[in-house]
Amino acid sequence: MSSAIPPSGVIGVVGAGAMGTGIAQLAAAAGHRVVLFDTREGAAAAACESLRKVYASLVDKGRMSPDHAMRSSENLSAANSLQACRDAALVVEAIVEQLEAKQQLFISLEKIVSDTCILATNTSSISITAIGAKLAHPQRLVGMHFFNPVPLMQLVEVISGLATSASVADRIVATASAWGKLPVRATSTPGFIVNRVARPFYAESLRLLLEQAADPATLDAVMREAGGFRMGPFELMDLIGHDVNYAVTQSVFDAYYQDPRFTPSIIQKELLNAGFLGRKSGRGFYVYGEGAQPPSAQELAECSYPGKPVLNKSSVIGSTIAARLGAAGKEFGLTESGLADAPLLTVNGASLYLTDGRSATMRAAEHGKPDTVLIDLALDFEKTTRVALAVADQCSGGARDAIAGVLQAAGYRVSVLRDVPGLAVMRTVAMLANEAADAVNQGVCSADDADLAMQKGVNYPLGPLAWAERIGVDKLLRVLQNMSDEYGEDRYRASPLLQRVVASGKESFSR
Repeated sequence: MSSAIPPSGVIGVVGAGAMGTGIAQLAAAAGHRVVLFDTREGAAAAACESLRKVYASLVDKGRMSPDHAMRSSENLSAANSLQACRDAALVVEAIVEQLEAKQQLFISLEKIVSDTCILATNTSSISITAIGAKLAHPQRLVGMHFFNPVPLMQLVEVISGLATSASVADRIVATASAWGKLPVRATSTPGFIVNRVARPFYAESLRLLLEQAADPATLDAVMREAGGFRMGPFELMDLIGHDVNYAVTQSVFDAYYQDPRFTPSIIQKELLNAGFLGRKSGRGFYVYGEGAQPPSAQELAECSYPGKPVLNKSSVIGSTIAARLGAAGKEFGLTESGLADAPLLTVNGASLYLTDGRSATMRAAEHGKPDTVLIDLALDFEKTTRVALAVADQCSGGARDAIAGVLQAAGYRVSVLRDVPGLAVMRTVAMLANEAADAVNQGVCSADDADLAMQKGVNYPLGPLAWAERIGVDKLLRVLQNMSDEYGEDRYRASPLLQRVVASGKESFSR
C-alpha cells in the first residue's frame, strides 16, 4: 500500500480561483508548506490573505485551535512565478477548463519540478489521457478532482489516464485520505464517475417537463420530499447555472458519440438562448431577486376519506400506509398477497399500484382495470410527507379521489402527475442506477466507489446501486424494460451488468 505524501512535502497549487484556493486551504491545514501561483497579478497573495481570515474565523467558531490556525497560515505563500514550485512533491492544477491551457502548464512544470514530483489536474471533465499526451513523463500525471466547496465536500475522484502509473494513483489516494477526504478511483472516461452518473438526475426531470408531467416546482417538491434529494433538479440546475450544466451534458453526449442516454434537452437550450442562466442571471426555471416569490408545488385539495379501504400487508408500502392510517385513527381492512402485480390498496373499486415503468393507462388496459392509480417511489414511505400519483386515462375522478383520500388521511400530501411512464422518482433512480451499473461494467470504477461518489460528491440520499438493491434489482430492471417498451427508445436500454445480476439470481452487485 502506497504511503501519503508526508507533511514535509511541498504542495504547489496553480490557480487561485475558488477551487485552487480551497485546495491550498486544505493542504496547508494538513501541515504542508503550500506555494500558490496564479497568472493574474496579486490573485495568489489575495487568496492567501483571504485564507488566513478563514482560519481565524474557524478559530472563532471553535472549529480550529489557535495554534493549528497559526501554523496553517504560516504554511501559505504566494508565488510570483511557476519556478516557486521547483521543490514541490505534488503540484495540483486548478486553472481554466481548456485542454491546451492545461497541457501547456504541465509542459512548463515538467521543466521546473523534480523527476519525482507528481502532477495532478483538478479537471472535472477533460481526459487525463489527453492532457498527458503532450508530456515527456505522462505516467506521473493523475486526476485529482475535488468538489466545490473543497473544504466541506468530502469526495475526491482520483482518475488514471492510460499512461498514469498505478503507484502515482495509489499515492494520491493515500494523500487525499491523509487530508481527511474520501477518495474514489476512476479511469479517464467522459464525466469520470459523478458527472457521468448524475446526468439522468437532470435529463429525466427535463424529459418530464417536456412531456408536461408537472411544473418545475411540483417536480422539485416530489424529488425532495419523496425522493429524499437535498435539492430538486430544477432548483439545482438554476444554482449550477444552465450554461455550465448544459455544457457538461453536451460534452458527455459528444464524448460518447451521441449516445441517446446523454441527449441534451431542448428546454435547457431554450433557456440558454434566452439568457436565463439561473440564479446568476436572475432567472432560470425560477425568478430570483428582490421580491421574487418561489412558486408552490401543486397538490390535490383534501379529499374525503372513503369507505373502508383494504391494504396489502405483504407489501412494505401497503403495511406502512396501514400503520399511518392506524396512527390517525382510521378504519381499514387488511389482505395478504405476495403476487408481483397485487395492488397496494383497493377502495371503492379503485386499485393503487407502485409504478413499474408502465404508464397507468397501459397498465389499466393490460389488466382490464380502468380505475388504476399508480404511486411513485419514495425513499422512505414511513417518513415522507409527499407522494406522487398518476391516474389512468380510463380512471374515474371518483376513483382517483378515493385513493387520494386514503393517502391524505395517512398524512401524505398528494401531487398528481400526468400519466408518464415511471413517474418521477422511480424513473430517475432507475436511470441513475443503470448508469452506475454501466460505469462499473465498463471498468470506470467499482460498485462501492460508484455509490460513495454519488453520496459524497452530490449528496444523494443513497448510492444508486444500493438504492437498486433496496428496490429489488429485478424490479428495477423491469422498470427500465417497461419504459423502453413504452418509449421505443435506446435511451432506456438496461445495462448488461444489471441484466447479468438479475439472470444470476443475485440480489446485489458484486462489492
